Amino acid sequence: MTKPTLSKTKAGPFELFVIEAGRFRLDGGSMFGVVPKTLWERKIKADGKNRIPMAMRCLLIRSESTGNVYLIDNGAGDKFNEKMSSIYALDYKHSDLVRSLKACGLSPKDVTDIIFTHLHFDHGGGTTFYNDKDELQHRFPNATYHVNKRHMLTALNPNEREKASFFPDNIQPLAESERLHLVNDHHIYEKGLYSIPADGHTSGQQLPVIEAGGKTIVFAADLIPTYAHVPMPWVMGFDMMAIQTIKEKKQYLDEAIDNHWYFFLEHDAEHEVITVKKENGKYAVDQILTLNDL
Repeated sequence: MTKPTLSKTKAGPFELFVIEAGRFRLDGGSMFGVVPKTLWERKIKADGKNRIPMAMRCLLIRSESTGNVYLIDNGAGDKFNEKMSSIYALDYKHSDLVRSLKACGLSPKDVTDIIFTHLHFDHGGGTTFYNDKDELQHRFPNATYHVNKRHMLTALNPNEREKASFFPDNIQPLAESERLHLVNDHHIYEKGLYSIPADGHTSGQQLPVIEAGGKTIVFAADLIPTYAHVPMPWVMGFDMMAIQTIKEKKQYLDEAIDNHWYFFLEHDAEHEVITVKKENGKYAVDQILTLNDL
């Protein structure tokens, strides 16, 4: 079992910490859609089952202005049976949510707000756990749950293609909680912390943005899950509306180049933060960084 590496930075009144919530694997073909394996495997190697390594990299934000402690997403959690754990190659020896919080001097009860980019199992599964009596419990007893209003409707009424990504023991406790706060697009959490919409992957995905202290850090979630997904056609097969993803990528990549954004990568097992550039009319990774570098 490894000790989580504490990567952090400061942006105006915000302290930012990486919260590693474990590793898992997903099918490489699904992760890259129509891009041939001969191309994507140059970037990320697959295992014998064609799965690529994936991070569940969350972001903790401590606000000096309000005293709030925000957590963006919380990984897959630990409610998987042996079969499902094997399918996804869940690895909590690398890191887990509670150990990573402890490395920041915090526990789940210290988190005041959870901002969910969306509610697929690898983003919101850490919200609940089963105790030793096999009872489903909330892990963050004092946190307000912020979910995009349109996305909550999707999670409660998923289409047949997306249904497998929404687990009832993740979704129902949220839907029934008095601490659920449904937000609209472009929600402002406080000055310097807001969200921007990205609907191609799933309806109502929100990307949190920290804009303070001369820095703009965008939590890329599943719009740009890894550094290999920067090129325009490199879109996940999991996306509900691939053409919409491409339009959103173009819009936000252009803004990132013009306004010097940093993209925080949730799923890239090797790369934490990137900047982007345009070369010969094509989008490409510029710098590869960590929060410590910002």
